[in-house]
Amino acid sequence: MSNSRHEAIQKLSTRGRAGNYQPAAPELITEIFGEKVFNETVMRDRLPRDIYKQLKSVIRNNSPLDPSVAEIVASTMKNWALEHGATHFTHWFHPLTGKTAEKHDAFLVPMSDGQAILQFTGKDLTQGEPDASSLPSGGIRGTFEARGYTAWDPTSPAFIKDSVQGATLCIPTAFCSYTGEALDKKTPLLRSQEVLSKHAMRMLKTLGSEVKGHVSISVGLEQEYFLIDRDLYYLRPDLIACGRTLLGSETYKGQSLDDHYFGSIRKRVLHFMQDAEQGLYKLGIPVKTRHNEVAPGQYEIAPVFENANVAVDHNMLLMAEMKDIAAKHKLKMLVHEKPFAGLNGSGKHCNWSLTDPDGNNIFEPGDDVQNNIRFLTFVTAVIRGLNKYSELIRCSVAFAGNDHRLGANEAPPAILSIFLGDEVNNILKNIIAGENINGAIESSIIDSGTESIVSFAKDATDRNRTSPFALTGNKFEFRALGASQHTAGPVYILNTVMAESLDYLATEIEKETAKGKEVKQAILTTLQKTLKKHHRIVFNGDNYSKEWEKEAESRGLPNLKTTADAVKAMVEPKAFELFEKYNVLSESEITSRYNIKLETYIANLDIEFKAIMDIVDTLVLPASFKYQGELAKSLKRTTSFLNLEMSGQTGMLQKVAEVIENLINAKNKLVKVLADAPTDDKLAQVEYYKESAIAAMSSVRGFADELEKMVDDSIWPLPKYREMLYLL
Repeated sequence: MSNSRHEAIQKLSTRGRAGNYQPAAPELITEIFGEKVFNETVMRDRLPRDIYKQLKSVIRNNSPLDPSVAEIVASTMKNWALEHGATHFTHWFHPLTGKTAEKHDAFLVPMSDGQAILQFTGKDLTQGEPDASSLPSGGIRGTFEARGYTAWDPTSPAFIKDSVQGATLCIPTAFCSYTGEALDKKTPLLRSQEVLSKHAMRMLKTLGSEVKGHVSISVGLEQEYFLIDRDLYYLRPDLIACGRTLLGSETYKGQSLDDHYFGSIRKRVLHFMQDAEQGLYKLGIPVKTRHNEVAPGQYEIAPVFENANVAVDHNMLLMAEMKDIAAKHKLKMLVHEKPFAGLNGSGKHCNWSLTDPDGNNIFEPGDDVQNNIRFLTFVTAVIRGLNKYSELIRCSVAFAGNDHRLGANEAPPAILSIFLGDEVNNILKNIIAGENINGAIESSIIDSGTESIVSFAKDATDRNRTSPFALTGNKFEFRALGASQHTAGPVYILNTVMAESLDYLATEIEKETAKGKEVKQAILTTLQKTLKKHHRIVFNGDNYSKEWEKEAESRGLPNLKTTADAVKAMVEPKAFELFEKYNVLSESEITSRYNIKLETYIANLDIEFKAIMDIVDTLVLPASFKYQGELAKSLKRTTSFLNLEMSGQTGMLQKVAEVIENLINAKNKLVKVLADAPTDDKLAQVEYYKESAIAAMSSVRGFADELEKMVDDSIWPLPKYREMLYLL
């Protein structure tokens, strides 16, 4: 049996806690921030004034782009990129794989005289043509229908990706088919931002505001992840193929002492974080926070708020950049939702808010919450939208990886609810009851009880870490996203739902004013009627409790525990009606995403089934057979010399043999279960996997983990939890 596991551990013991990688000396953040980005500062400095103004209008006001502007921008962008060592350019886009994609083209253009020039035209900038048949389309495109287009998104800045032999200019783009359907994550996100801005502006005007411009959607994405040593990672076929451990007994300590969260960051990890931050700053990603998360080996990084489209692009870029930098530190970054059993998994918290044309946060309650009609109206729109479309929003975070996490005592449950805090909720209850909401709110002061610490005012709401959708000061935190997830889907669904809700409320307020009511009274009447119907989704208590599950059922709130339960919401009539009414997705685009969600779920599970069977056959069983043989030899030799009762040793051998037999039988059962799976109906296959195949795979894991606890440590081939989580 190979001793690769122990060799990897030996490397770790000699490497030192800081690792061998020596990063470059840190640079001043303010000097390097955005240096690899073709941002507004670069455009202002390099573009002609009139061109800069036109492009700025495109970026900020969604104005159409003049083709002549593209030519000048392309020439300027090329010269800037060449100064940064770029030799190629690529249209960087977000296909329905949930990853990013790119096809590199050289600036070099050969001439007839044998020489070459460097060229980058307006058409090169604005339009590309990748293959549209080999990427998921959910039935929109066939293999014989290959043509697709990428189109420049000027609202997200171009950037430079460095490599050893030169750099690449990356241009964020949308991706569509030859027939015009969106084949990406970005296009519906951009559409949803425009429609939400339109109806938010309408609502502001309905409330009496005279502001002009557009409402921007602000998003901040907190990213959780695990780090393990790369040498140990390479000895885990399940991590390589699936991103999570399919086998592995729980470690002794785990997170039982609660001492990892916010603990002192290990030097090797801190060096990686600092190095990663330097790279992210250069790409204009405004990372702000770093800390240890709850589970051993788990960490979090969080940027400040940005425009939703840019925030989504930056999150995808952040994950890719951090994985590359982790490799330089001989580390592996894991972003699967549940890489280790028995420990907290990783999420991606989406902090979502709206900003008016004057730069004011619409969800800022202010000092006098009762009289902040704008705040109360927009909060009511959130309540109505989430209650009416709770199944669809739940579906937005439903996939195989997140099924391991949602509903456990580490993540929000599958029941969608909203936390508002007692203060805001009491005001809404007063509106429902038709009571007076006027009057000032007295701010509460927290006194530490010691004169050396300054007393301070507490926020209007507490934090509820069990809530899937919580008001946290001046924003809502959608906590149910998975760590590996592309965030465009949840954000554009949330945007569209909010647009529909604001559209509805504005119309209802207008109906009330048409009856002769004063504007404020019309608003309160509309809010009262709406809250009476939709307030059931508000819950300020412990979402983890069994009592809440029962109460939620009595309120009629859906409890869609798995992807198989949630996915059908995508193709319900009200989902088609919502997306088509607001031109975010067409019927064919919705159907394609539904098909891809099913296909991706099945493909991920199929990979896991194949991986666990291969690992059992080629690693677990050979090691177990070897240990069983050594026990048998030892027992035989000992009994030939000693006339003693050896029931203990005989029992050990018998137990190992029994578990090996159980493992073989469990694996054979999994093979049979998979052979009986329906293949002509994707939804039926997803439901079958949920009901039968996952349980069969879990049984295989149970016996394999039992053997890990029994087999001689010097024989066991797979790195164990205690090594992967603690040896850094």
